[in-house]
Amino acid sequence: MSVMSVTFDTANNKDISELIRLRIAYIMDDYGSICEADKHAMEVQLPDFFERKLGKDLIAFVARADGQLVATAYLLLIEKPANPSMQNGLVGEALSVFTEKEYRGQGISTRLMNEVVNYAKENHLCYIDLKATEEGYSLYKKIGFEERNQKYKDMRLKL
Repeated sequence: MSVMSVTFDTANNKDISELIRLRIAYIMDDYGSICEADKHAMEVQLPDFFERKLGKDLIAFVARADGQLVATAYLLLIEKPANPSMQNGLVGEALSVFTEKEYRGQGISTRLMNEVVNYAKENHLCYIDLKATEEGYSLYKKIGFEERNQKYKDMRLKL
């Protein structure tokens, strides 16, 4: 399938069921598999999440073919208290960068990520963070993402 048959834009509320389908496909691809309880929990949480966040705190850049979404790249917009590395407090996190298998290798994710970066620049975000999978690492490096040497230790408290 050629890239010519693929169109690019941002998702809206009419795309929520497709966004859910691709988010679950991404997670299953990333994790290898997920149990039915986890899949069900995602199916319960995601509709409300997208209803509240899409187009506001979450911009979903998408590729479409034959009326269906075939790729996504999310930009989560985050406002934090300013500091020297983010003087206006506006930052982003890229996530859920995913292309369905039959559309891979055509530059679709590269185009979506370039759109993420352009949007971030136009909206004065100070930086974009992401966590790279092995598969996505070279794409992100090519676009200009760098590994961070952090002063602080990455920690989490599971609740």
